[in-house]
Amino acid sequence: MKGLLRARHRRVVVPAVVAPLVLLGGLGTLRAHADGPGFNTPGNILVADQFNNRVIEINPDTHKVVWSFGVGPNDTSASSILGVNDAQRVGDDTLMAGTGVPAGMELGCPTGCADNRVMLVDRSGHVDWQYGTFGVTGAGFNQLNTPVQATWLPSGHVLITDQVNERIIEVDRAHNIVWQYGTTGTTGIGFDQLNNPNSAELLENGHILIADENNNRVIEVTRSHKVVWQYPATPDPSLLSGAAFASRLPNGDTLITDSNNSRIIEVSHSGKVVWSYSTLDPAGNSAPLPTRAVRLADGNTLISDQFNDRVIEVTPSKHIVFTQGKLNGPGFGFNLLNAPYDAKVIGDYTGLTPPFDTDGDADD
Repeated sequence: MKGLLRARHRRVVVPAVVAPLVLLGGLGTLRAHADGPGFNTPGNILVADQFNNRVIEINPDTHKVVWSFGVGPNDTSASSILGVNDAQRVGDDTLMAGTGVPAGMELGCPTGCADNRVMLVDRSGHVDWQYGTFGVTGAGFNQLNTPVQATWLPSGHVLITDQVNERIIEVDRAHNIVWQYGTTGTTGIGFDQLNNPNSAELLENGHILIADENNNRVIEVTRSHKVVWQYPATPDPSLLSGAAFASRLPNGDTLITDSNNSRIIEVSHSGKVVWSYSTLDPAGNSAPLPTRAVRLADGNTLISDQFNDRVIEVTPSKHIVFTQGKLNGPGFGFNLLNAPYDAKVIGDYTGLTPPFDTDGDADD
């Protein structure tokens, strides 16, 4: 495998209102778990706990898991979400993307296991909608190759970052591709080309913001495939290396996860770095490779500090005010995570997908 599975999986540890949904039959074996009250409570944190093959919702005050999907580590069946990269709450459902696991990552999967599903899962664990088939890798109809992120659109379509197929696709509920950026199977930096894309977000102006990971850039593209903004103007690994995620903030700046440089940066439209945060810690992993950063309505930033095995919330003055997980201590027990790839605060999606935040208040 290439792309994220090569660049990210570096350690083996065994341990809103939604349009009516078309329900899929025969998928009731997928599991969810609810432990007490609190499901879908604003302020809770939704975490894609990648190497534990699960998505969890936690109460930030108690660190307790109040909802989860996926059996846990060492389970490589369709009842888990293998190598989950991304999770987003859509009404009472959860949109999630399973990348799969590479060779050597799981005892029961010595040669690697594909997942290749983007799923919309209800509270009970029933799959309300799915694109891609578990274990099937491809680029044909209803097929994916390492989907790393999915964004719910106001139309009810889903924007999928189909990483190893080198494309961003917008799919409708009938599994048709209605828009695409990137030439399927072609790696490059020319017109309509990407190199290991890692995220895509719809902007208020209708453009798409793409973290083009291995091209070391973030680009804003129109529906006609024209690049209208790029950071940096000329790719330079000292400025941005391994663009893992990007979102446009209400003030017009762009928040970027500069993963290989182990930092989060906020850049102005002119390309000036106006804020940064390093995830390097003397007691942590030497290459923490942070993967997601989301700006919250109160100005703090929620960071998925992947190989430090924690999710942290930091203030503008760079103080950590919340931590879920143990620093460089992967695990599956209470207040433990294993390479969390994504985290979002429920009801607080500032800088992410619509409804857009234009007045300083967080919208879900």
